[in-house]
Amino acid sequence: MKKKIIIIGGGFAGIQLARKLNTGEFEILLIDKLNHHQFQPLFYQVATSQLEPSSISFPLRNIFKRQNNIQIRVAEVRKIHPSSQEVETSIGNFKYDELIIATGCRTNFFGNPQLEEHTYTLKSTYDAIAIRNHILSSFEKIISASGPEKEALLNLVIVGAGPTGVELAGAFAEIKKNILPKDYPGIDFSRLSIYLLEGSPHPLNNMSEKAKTAATRYLLEMGVQLLTGKMVKDYNGHTLLLSDGQEIPSSTVIWAAGVKGNFIEGIPNEVRMPGERIRVERNNQVEGLPHIYAIGDIAYMPTPKYPKGHPQVANVAINQAKLLASNLKRAFKQKALLPFEYKDLGSMATIGTNKAVVDLPFIQFTGYIAWLVWMFLHLMLILSVKNKLIIFINWAWAYVTKDTSLRLILKPAKPEELESS
Repeated sequence: MKKKIIIIGGGFAGIQLARKLNTGEFEILLIDKLNHHQFQPLFYQVATSQLEPSSISFPLRNIFKRQNNIQIRVAEVRKIHPSSQEVETSIGNFKYDELIIATGCRTNFFGNPQLEEHTYTLKSTYDAIAIRNHILSSFEKIISASGPEKEALLNLVIVGAGPTGVELAGAFAEIKKNILPKDYPGIDFSRLSIYLLEGSPHPLNNMSEKAKTAATRYLLEMGVQLLTGKMVKDYNGHTLLLSDGQEIPSSTVIWAAGVKGNFIEGIPNEVRMPGERIRVERNNQVEGLPHIYAIGDIAYMPTPKYPKGHPQVANVAINQAKLLASNLKRAFKQKALLPFEYKDLGSMATIGTNKAVVDLPFIQFTGYIAWLVWMFLHLMLILSVKNKLIIFINWAWAYVTKDTSLRLILKPAKPEELESS
């Protein structure tokens, strides 16, 4: 008899697990709020008008069109009922034999409702489109604005200098240099300031000293105002207040300073860990809950190598999904489950054209070669050949022309909705 497996979440972990379970032993139900998988590492390129959303978005039904054992449901999961082995959703309840939680993360505002209300985030394709619309609309407003309004429009602030923040800052710096003077010849964009705020002493604080030093040099050379050791206290939509009392007038603040897990009601608080993650055993089973597993960013698995849990990156999610697929097959054959051990293959970030940093276990390097490596590896992770080609062509065109033709403001149907965006 086939086992009924429910996977919650269509991110890197959920997609990889469903693909690896393409066998006759399992009947799989994949539940997600969206009908598509999103390639998060390239959200910033959609936000900065370098790629179209469709280039990094993949319909779930198309991904699994050749897997007859997978059903897709677009729904919101409201609660898990471990005792009855049911998942409660917005479209009804579903029974499971094995449940896998792969819900990933969302933005962490650290309990500040003002920041949540007024800042922009970059955790979905929708977020990226919202940032693109807002930024392009701001450039249009600068033409006729004056006084304090114009000053706020000319200050773009990114909070958090991890890979997302660094990549956004570098991309906006290149737009400022190569594109805006041609699109708006009547505006002096030397007054446009791009601020990158970081609470720690360096950007890319989790990478090597070489990477931190190179990233700092690149950002400063590109004209980014890099403010390290700075914490945000508040933001009212017009003025950003730092903990040391400094104020930055800005109509655009992008929050990339932290994440927390998408915790689901029904999971006991005893396994609720810092950052809203779920504590799991070495085989990814949720502690104390047989038949329930958590993988990817939501999973908190302390090990001797990673006593505070694994880094919340795609490579961890993909490898946990691969091992869990193998373990579910082993369990079906009543074999012992294997423990997860993560081998860190390194990390990387790009700051701009010909500027990137790569940390591998055996070598660290920066510059043009690092940039080529970054592009190649990200292209390899894209799901479809068609999208690989589209992205490569866009990158090649932008490299040769230093331009992109994707600067579209996509207005909502009702004009008043644009004003509130």
